[in-house]
Amino acid sequence: MSSKVWYLDLKNKPRYASINDLIRRLFEVSGTAGVLDEGDLTAIKVHFGEKGCTTYTNPVYVRQIADMIKSAGAKPFLTDTNTLYSGSRKNAVDHIMTALEHGFGYEVTGVPLIIADGLKSGISTDIEINCKNLKSVRIADGIASADSMIVISHFKGHIVAGFGGAIKNLAMGCATAEGKRDQHRVLQPVTDVELCTGCGLCAKICPENAVTIRDEKAVIDEDLCASCGECISRCPADAISFIWESGIAPFNERLAEYAYGAALNKMDKAFYFNFIVNVTPDCDCVPWSEHQIVPDIGILASADPVAIDTASRDLVNGERGFKGTLLKTNHEPGGDKFRGTWAHTNPDIQLKYAEEIGLGSMDYELIVVD
Repeated sequence: MSSKVWYLDLKNKPRYASINDLIRRLFEVSGTAGVLDEGDLTAIKVHFGEKGCTTYTNPVYVRQIADMIKSAGAKPFLTDTNTLYSGSRKNAVDHIMTALEHGFGYEVTGVPLIIADGLKSGISTDIEINCKNLKSVRIADGIASADSMIVISHFKGHIVAGFGGAIKNLAMGCATAEGKRDQHRVLQPVTDVELCTGCGLCAKICPENAVTIRDEKAVIDEDLCASCGECISRCPADAISFIWESGIAPFNERLAEYAYGAALNKMDKAFYFNFIVNVTPDCDCVPWSEHQIVPDIGILASADPVAIDTASRDLVNGERGFKGTLLKTNHEPGGDKFRGTWAHTNPDIQLKYAEEIGLGSMDYELIVVD
């Protein structure tokens, strides 16, 4: 049976229509309130964006959904988890400061802000999943303990997963730092010594002190490395990369398994919103924002995270891509935009495997909201 995905088309919205009003309309028409009960402590899972990134979901848009949750009688709070890599969201103090600087304070969103895994990402709940790669997952207690959950995702590209949407927001976004390490550990960064300039930036930023400079080349200690990928995204010489051939499939499978674990106790108590705007090549975890690869498309809502990500992928691929961006191939409508951006990825793996383990369905019915 196909899952329903509601589609708010921003390309063809009436000239004088307020996006805020349209978001509230989408919430009503999609029946989001049906997953909420009176008095629910409702986690609004968002991504506050790394400092330097500007394409995270607009907090004013988040406010519209938060207000509708309160109107349904629930008690919402904004939440996210601390990062595995170093940066502006490594601990709850820095994380909250970054969220406030990006506009996610109470004065804008109207709801409190809680970092779900505690001060240093040490507060988790183990959830048994018994999947192929992982038997249990470590989910932030503030999310696992919530009565219901609304997941708001900025749909965009990702250097390993191909794209990041609802599934990735559940998987990485709901996991503690150790849980993130569970997902990343199948990836191993390696140094191309011919490209490496020995600048030392990778050694400086590595959160695990796994990189040293020897004979003016970066050397990575596999036993210490957490495979967070920060050295890859920050290397000015593009001298560090993952071993893509062996890492892409197991990473995406673990991603799907963690998403399944995060949603497992909320299968009937969660709803998902994907904002397909500012579709950048990179995750909002990087401290910058590249040019978007396709025009703004719209906002989707669904009770099925697999269906909403599949529909989001299809809508992005249906657009004509922008040239002069990191999208190098597949510009034509119907071309795979994420493989055109990151040729080594396979963005279908997370969808197909997530469906296989029971997270949702790739078969969807797209319902355009008037």
